[in-house]
Amino acid sequence: MRDSVVLITGTRKGIGRYLAEHYVRQGAQVVGCSRSEPEWSLENYTHFCVDVTDEAAVRRMAAAVNKQFGRIDVLINNAGIASMNHVLLTPAATAERIFATNFQGVFLLCREAAKVMQRRRYGRIVNISTVAVPLHLEGEAIYAASKSAVVTFTQILAREVASYGITANVVAPTPIETDLIRSVPKEKIDAIVERLAIKRLGRFEDVANVIDFFVRPESNYVTGQVITLGGVG
Repeated sequence: MRDSVVLITGTRKGIGRYLAEHYVRQGAQVVGCSRSEPEWSLENYTHFCVDVTDEAAVRRMAAAVNKQFGRIDVLINNAGIASMNHVLLTPAATAERIFATNFQGVFLLCREAAKVMQRRRYGRIVNISTVAVPLHLEGEAIYAASKSAVVTFTQILAREVASYGITANVVAPTPIETDLIRSVPKEKIDAIVERLAIKRLGRFEDVANVIDFFVRPESNYVTGQVITLGGVG
């Protein structure tokens, strides 16, 4: 990863911050974004305040990264939101907001990053889904549907960009101790963990390990794949 240019969304905290620090340690030039400024800084890290649902802002960021570094080697779409609720109690505005961030944001970042990547005929795209998709978790219909859309989109994207030397894959984490699950009742999290083969919460390192595999130059024959953590079939 030394001297690679890595673009990561949702880096202000949680998994995104961990990944930013992880790839800086490996010698990469890391570019991150979130809707507000992070309360931390890193050498070899550049931050943009960008809402991933804003098409014009995403295009400006991709152009700025290309102008500054001349390329984008890796894109990790980590930004995401969730709202746990019964379908009958879910407002349309909530569904629109979740799909805008979790799916449209992924689409926009993939499109703009791939335009930069194709010029050098090299790129690695990793999108993040969730075990809520294969587990069909009650109360997460809209969230899981948005992430299911990400999976299908990534698998088709992988075919469309393969001739440019770009791979696109998905990692689907289990619940991890982040703000995304802090409002979820403990008994619900415990019930999810009980359905896993490996009965524990996920860790940031688990996610990074899979992403490391996907973004290696040697993984140029791996694309359109989904790795679900925790032993979910």
